[in-house]
Amino acid sequence: ATAYVREAVHGATVVVARTGVKYVHAAAHDNFDVGVYFEANGHGTVLFSPAFYRMLDAAEARLRGRYGDRANLAWQRLRLLPSLVNQAVGDALSDLLLVDAILYLRGWSIEEWDGLYEDWPSRQCKVRVRDRSVIRTNDSETRATAPPNLQPALDAAVASGGGRSRCFVRPSGTENAVRVYAE
Repeated sequence: ATAYVREAVHGATVVVARTGVKYVHAAAHDNFDVGVYFEANGHGTVLFSPAFYRMLDAAEARLRGRYGDRANLAWQRLRLLPSLVNQAVGDALSDLLLVDAILYLRGWSIEEWDGLYEDWPSRQCKVRVRDRSVIRTNDSETRATAPPNLQPALDAAVASGGGRSRCFVRPSGTENAVRVYAE
């Protein structure tokens, strides 16, 4: 999904955060005026910063009295956007309503939308270990920092899979296990 966003939304800034809603929520909140976050398990939402609301207020002042034009219609839609999502906690139903509204406005079917993105083959597993603290990662959990031979082995495995492969290993936060994700 990260590569897709980088490629499909030219110029998009992508921030990778630690696993867990509290981390991805903070990354979206701290880095963007409109922050979209999600995890593979379905948790996620859209956040709107105070700067977003100030931009809407400024646009409203500029558009006052311009009824029926495209700019005014776009402003009205943006004004309603935050009411379609639950910013406090990811809510799949409200996110689905937002997607439905966007598909309607774009004139797209669910099949057309589904055809935009194709998951790469992937595998996720949990490996039980005696001591999960032996495995350490960088802040975004995208690179293993310990033990020292782990990341080079992961890099070699990724290189053998071609240029679009990736692999992450991180200690579980709750049990003596290591989470492994590869695509």
